[in-house]
Amino acid sequence: MAGALICETVTGADMTELRRNRDAAGRADIVELRLDGVRDVDVAGALEGRSRPVVVTCRPSWDGGRFTGSEETRLGWLADAVARGAEYVDVEHLADWQRVPRAEGTGLVLSFHDWHGVPADLADRVRAMRQARPAIVKVAVTAHRLADCIQIRAAGPAEPGLVAIAMGKSGQITRTCPWLFGSCWTYAGRSAPGQLPTHVLIDRYRVRAGSTSTALYGVAGWPLGHSASPAMHNAAFAATGLDAAYVPLEAESADEIDGAAAAFGVRGLSVTAPFKQRMFTRAVQADDRTIRLGAANTLQRGDGGWHARNFDVEGFVGPLQRRGLVLQGWRAVVLGAGGAARAVVLGLKEGGAMVAVSARNAARAQRVAQGLGAEAARWPPGGRWDLAVNATPAGMWPDVDGVPLRPGRIDCAMAYDLVYNPPETAWLRGVRQAGGAVIGGLEMLVEQACRQFEWWTGQAAPRAVVEAAAHRFVTVEVQESHATDDV
Repeated sequence: MAGALICETVTGADMTELRRNRDAAGRADIVELRLDGVRDVDVAGALEGRSRPVVVTCRPSWDGGRFTGSEETRLGWLADAVARGAEYVDVEHLADWQRVPRAEGTGLVLSFHDWHGVPADLADRVRAMRQARPAIVKVAVTAHRLADCIQIRAAGPAEPGLVAIAMGKSGQITRTCPWLFGSCWTYAGRSAPGQLPTHVLIDRYRVRAGSTSTALYGVAGWPLGHSASPAMHNAAFAATGLDAAYVPLEAESADEIDGAAAAFGVRGLSVTAPFKQRMFTRAVQADDRTIRLGAANTLQRGDGGWHARNFDVEGFVGPLQRRGLVLQGWRAVVLGAGGAARAVVLGLKEGGAMVAVSARNAARAQRVAQGLGAEAARWPPGGRWDLAVNATPAGMWPDVDGVPLRPGRIDCAMAYDLVYNPPETAWLRGVRQAGGAVIGGLEMLVEQACRQFEWWTGQAAPRAVVEAAAHRFVTVEVQESHATDDV
């Protein structure tokens, strides 16, 4: 199946706003006009002057919409839309949909919504809806976990005229990869949980170009709400002309990741917290460095199962090497004793630095240090350091004022923060203002992404493209989403 169309849902408090939003949806293929919530409904006005096909609907409150009037009024508006030549009208399967007449040139979208979950009889419902012979069968159910999307895919046989959507953050793959579910279009906008803007579906996920031959990659973790990885990798695929897509796969367990990867034919994964160690244990092959770290941040489907790599070390060291810095003999302290700290310690030790690990949990710091041939330092670490590395989440959004140590509690010539959101943390800002050199976590993130891309594809990564995508995501898109979350 070829890539899907994009249907952008628009709403409005009145007809003026509805028409303005309709006309602003200039990049969509189809516009869904939601009449529910419009206080002065005028079907003729909604259709007049349209520049692209429309789906007219009026969702009742009993099916998740905002219309609280009579069914006679609501279905009358939809019948009027048919009479006036709307390209589609959407009527709920649970409504008396036969009261809306059929007409040449207007397709019936027969829809079913479940705002609570995925019904066990979803496949039976799809079959029953198909018996009515509508132009489109639409099912929009709620995914509470990634595994629900597998059930949704199984419910919709590969027949034309289907739209299958899973609402919620766990259902994003149904929106970004509609071809996997046999959907002829996908919905964009802000009217339902998990919907993405039209420009994101077009520019990042390239849904119009996707097909069953598109190679699928993704990032596995929990949570993934503000992961920059889809922006970086999809930009790299587009720049190199590869028929590939990269999607977030937010999961609750390693079993769920494996199940979804098998069901959807995922060829490679970026792995983030909390699954780096769990997915490493499932790999059938790993290189020496990954084995030593006991954790994987990258997987590739190979002979016998997952092949594992850990590019955290290369990701951390790369920005230092690009500055021409030689670590031999440096005195470095790593703040934190988690998985990220282990990779940093290993990278510094391989470069010839003298490394100390300092953490509030002294026992954990001791274990990391002993396991990698470093020393354990007290908290906070005293003395003068050539390099201090923050491998804790302190300062990560939304705790943007957080610091691993207050200003003046550590003396270092250079500070390196693994946190990338925000691009310059409060800690780095304090070091910079005191005259020290700084490196932000965004550089490490880009380095990791480039290494992953090259391992998966065998091609050189378009570094400048990846860097630009990461920077835009963190400085523009994440900030916009933060603003939306605050509304």
